[in-house]
Amino acid sequence: MHGPASPAWLLVALCAATGAYCLLRMRSGVEDQRRAAGGEAVMGFGMAAMAVPAAVFTPPAWAWAGGAVVFGAAGLRGLWAARAGRRHLHHLVEAGAMVYMAAVMAASPAAGSAAHTHGHGTSGTPVLTGALLLYFAGYVLLTGVRLIPGVAVAGGSAGGDGAATAGWGDRPELARACRLAMAIGMLAMLPAM
Repeated sequence: MHGPASPAWLLVALCAATGAYCLLRMRSGVEDQRRAAGGEAVMGFGMAAMAVPAAVFTPPAWAWAGGAVVFGAAGLRGLWAARAGRRHLHHLVEAGAMVYMAAVMAASPAAGSAAHTHGHGTSGTPVLTGALLLYFAGYVLLTGVRLIPGVAVAGGSAGGDGAATAGWGDRPELARACRLAMAIGMLAMLPAM
């Protein structure tokens, strides 16, 4: 990444924390939430690994191709899940963006060396990068607005009538905040392409 390593470490921390929370969400009693949380955990940890400053760790060139394969598989899983609901299309776009970034790094002449140190190279397609930036900027704005009413959701283990409510791992506003954090991470990583 350009500039000092501090922003890169903040991005690593944000993505790793998001991935860890998504792992905890996999304990949900709702099967669809468990599946989504697993894909989001992979995405969060993958983004954290991509954001590690090159001065600390420079992965070998084959690691980028391996990442493209892993996120390609996640994209296929997102495509399969999208038949059940359009909300899964975001996972497909996110996985596609990760495949794109990994493929650009794998194809860069100095994959894993100077290109990584100076901003992940410049071999990305400007039109595709711009389209992804627009998508994620729109997603961040829309998700941020959707989180505003989420502040009024009461926490706790029992509702006013004594019925059990969703645990902290099943709260939709926390899952939405996870997706928002990863979209912000994409907005930070894509310009370096």
